[in-house]
This record gives sequence, structure tokens and C-alpha cells, in this order.
Amino acid sequence: MTLPDRFTCEDVFRRLDTYLDRELSPEELKLVQEHLETCAMCAGEYRFEESFIEGVREKVKRIDMPSGLMDRITARLKEK
Repeated sequence: MTLPDRFTCEDVFRRLDTYLDRELSPEELKLVQEHLETCAMCAGEYRFEESFIEGVREKVKRIDMPSGLMDRITARLKEK
């Protein structure tokens, strides 16, 4: 797949979740970063999404997991 020289806002929005999960190819990562450096609207959306995810991560750390929950989740995932 040949990538363009730069990404549009639409290109970045389509890849934002994958970018936040750090699952883009090196080429896509570079193009998203370049776009975020020059587009205030996309940079704002990125900061919002990033802060939301970080907030969820922090809250999850404070929740005590019921005994055996991880074992049950792992077993269910193996079934599929």
C-alpha cells in the first residue's frame, strides 16, 4: 500500500484510535504526527481522546477485581 505524502483530517480521524493504541505502521505514525503538529482541530481531538483513555486507565487501577475474574475472562477468550 502506497501512502500519500500527508494525511488529511479525515485520514487522521480514521486512524486516531489505532494511533493511541500505538498500532500504526512507522510510515502512518509519522504522517499522523506531522498532521497533529500542524492541525489544531485534530490535535485537540487527540488530546481529548488521550485524556479520556488515561482517565479510564486511572479509574480501572482503583477498582478491586473480584476473585477469579481474570481466570474466567481468560477461559472465555480461549473458547473463541
